[in-house]
Amino acid sequence: MTSIATEQTQAVLLQPGVVAIQQAAVPEPGPHQVLIEVAVVGICGSDVHYFDHGRIGDFVVEQPLVLGHEASGTIRALGSAVVDRQVGQRVAMEPQETCGRCTQCLSGRYNLCADVQFFATPPVNGAFAQYVVLESYRAHPVPDSMSDEAAALIEPLSVGVWANQKAGVQPGDRVLVTGAGPVGLVCADVARARGAAWVGVSDTNDFRLQTALQRGANQVINAAAGPLTEQIEPVDVILECSGATPAVHAAFAAAAPAARVVLVGMGTPQMELPVAMIQIKELTVTGTFRYANCYPAAISLAASGVVDLDGLVTGQYELSEAAEALQAAKKNPQTLKPMVYPGR
Repeated sequence: MTSIATEQTQAVLLQPGVVAIQQAAVPEPGPHQVLIEVAVVGICGSDVHYFDHGRIGDFVVEQPLVLGHEASGTIRALGSAVVDRQVGQRVAMEPQETCGRCTQCLSGRYNLCADVQFFATPPVNGAFAQYVVLESYRAHPVPDSMSDEAAALIEPLSVGVWANQKAGVQPGDRVLVTGAGPVGLVCADVARARGAAWVGVSDTNDFRLQTALQRGANQVINAAAGPLTEQIEPVDVILECSGATPAVHAAFAAAAPAARVVLVGMGTPQMELPVAMIQIKELTVTGTFRYANCYPAAISLAASGVVDLDGLVTGQYELSEAAEALQAAKKNPQTLKPMVYPGR
């Protein structure tokens, strides 16, 4: 590490609404870790929520926190035991560390590990920094043809891959995605890639609906125009990505008998669901929490051109402008994915 600086710059959330640019030591990789020079970081809704409110549910910012978990970069140093990665490799970062030994990890559901440490989730720092360390097998190499921006957005694409897997989307399905933010858009992309016969996207933001149409949705529905049941035929799969209670209830009403409903967006903790409808229609309802083992598939989808991740980028910000990036969506309803560049 002699050619790497000993100090780096970070954007640190000090309290809700306050981000400071600070100096910190460059971390040294542990035996199984790699040191990554961060190229670009996408702004996620969770970052915005921490910036605005200082908490998400039980996760509370009680000390200065580095935000950002949708990240890509280049490996600059290897831990002493790393043999599966090389210095100079460009990677998409899977921003988590799990124990690898619990029942959930051993069952392949490491996203449910009780000891997970996830970037930018208190008290774990994220990637609004020039350098981070990561377990080597969570640093996924990407092809040279993939942009740094697309490599960073493999993270939300993995959310879409996982949601579709949980729903069991298959050729011929009619799929409704509620919520046309970045996650909803990539959920629709993945559904089409899995052979869905019809993919509809609902939202109340006309720009996002037009974006969904341009990306290949068969139909877009403005939920403010009336009940979904009056605008579309019943669907086999619902991927609920908004977390908004009215959208959730409207989506259930649009479900065909035996439909699969996957709750992707984080809603209010005590949201009521239409239990009688679930029983009468024999609906299968499940939630999702991040993803597991999805990065290779997501990288393949993006590298092949099936999913356009670069098309989600709507703003570029330096690290010193991180607070502005976190407020971009409030100021401009046509914002999809602001990107922060720690190295600029």
